[in-house]
Amino acid sequence: MSALFLGIDVGTSSTKGVLVRADGEIVATATRAHELDLPRPGWAEHDADQIWWNDFSAIARTLTARTAEPVTAVGVSGIGPVLLPTDGRDRPLRPAILYGIDTRAGQEIAELDAELGADAIAERAGAPLTSQAVGPKLRWLRRHEPETWRRTRRVHMANSYLVSRLTGAYVLDHHSASQAVPLYDSRKQDWADGWATAIAEHIELPRLAWPAETAGLVTAAAAAETGIPAGTPVTAGTIDAWTEALSVGVRRPGDVMLMYGTTMFIIATLDTRRVSPPLWGTVGTFPGTFSLAAGMATSGAVADWVRRLTGEPDFDGLAAAARLSPPGANGLLMLPYFAGERSPLYDPDARGLLAGLTLRHSRGDIYRAALEATAYGVRHNLESFTEAGAPPRRLVAVGGGTTGGLWTQIVSDVLQQPQSLCASSVGASLGAAYLAALTAGADVDIDDWNPVVDACEPDPALAATYDEGYALYRRLYHDTADVAHALAARQV
Repeated sequence: MSALFLGIDVGTSSTKGVLVRADGEIVATATRAHELDLPRPGWAEHDADQIWWNDFSAIARTLTARTAEPVTAVGVSGIGPVLLPTDGRDRPLRPAILYGIDTRAGQEIAELDAELGADAIAERAGAPLTSQAVGPKLRWLRRHEPETWRRTRRVHMANSYLVSRLTGAYVLDHHSASQAVPLYDSRKQDWADGWATAIAEHIELPRLAWPAETAGLVTAAAAAETGIPAGTPVTAGTIDAWTEALSVGVRRPGDVMLMYGTTMFIIATLDTRRVSPPLWGTVGTFPGTFSLAAGMATSGAVADWVRRLTGEPDFDGLAAAARLSPPGANGLLMLPYFAGERSPLYDPDARGLLAGLTLRHSRGDIYRAALEATAYGVRHNLESFTEAGAPPRRLVAVGGGTTGGLWTQIVSDVLQQPQSLCASSVGASLGAAYLAALTAGADVDIDDWNPVVDACEPDPALAATYDEGYALYRRLYHDTADVAHALAARQV
């Protein structure tokens, strides 16, 4: 009987799980869709019990019921950085405030920059204060929900909350902590003396561990809810984008993951710490590694908006129509800032724009313009990586958006760089299962679990077309930003 590893990841719009053997054989997978709660413009939330724990438990029960073999170890990952305030018994006090797509704490970002110094924050934490940061959201909670703040004793991210429900342990991994800017000192790789206690005040901060370390063992109560045997080791886990990168072998210096999902997320692996204000600098998944990361506020979300607007039941019809539209979308240009923009603009009041419309344009042109807009956004971010001294040497594409090939081809054509594609698109849950295997001491290699099987090569003949389109894309934002900001102020 071979070892069996369970990986479950809680994403923005679905939770996914996988059972994997030590040789990389995928025994079973399961998925549960869930909704993102958007109670106000600029707010994004999840109910930790109804979504995170209920999804995890249901998927764990489904997968463990498909085999008579016991699970050897459990890996968890989830969206982040997020802020879930709980009481001293880890009971949620409000829905979790999500990562950079939640832009409510703009005032608090400005205040902390002024108090601590923007340069000092970037140098100590490794990243600037943006809508991605946890510290400003803690201050927002204190200001706007004082009763919740008074009752808050602990704070969780998705993976640490799952660890708590499974094991009773209050543990957060170093990587996730490094995104709790400015509470973590990425130079010392520990909570930031002075800053953490000043911002978190009476809140107990979790014990720190590395993602592949054992956080605890499954309790009898959790075993009854999940079907996972009591006593099974559970990893500390980490943020889902990093387990997604791990799932496709992005772990060596120069490797860069492009994650095609609801948002586009980009991670570069480094062997030295780098600080670049347009990007997020973090510690890596493993000791001795570091990352630079970037994230667009929307990507697949814009594509889905076009699908819903045109009444298409799925993306196949839109993709077929977009293939009939030439590169440049017959003179259409979109800004994909439908939920503001994260890196490298950090402009929560940026807004989407479709320029060049005529009565001759079709749904295929509009859909192609949306895909090209996300490709231009990727190019903008990758230029920031190069300027930071971390030029991408190898691009690996992953995520649901790689299906069908049109989106990845447009991105390669805009970048004029190839992208590697791996055998499995299971994603972050596979990376979580791999962490579980490492936790259990298994001799495994992710490149054996999920080898590269294909590449998306750029068309050199399109370089000039997309260079021109990219220049217009960059110009369009600057030329229309004042109008976008004025309109944003009217959206409540």
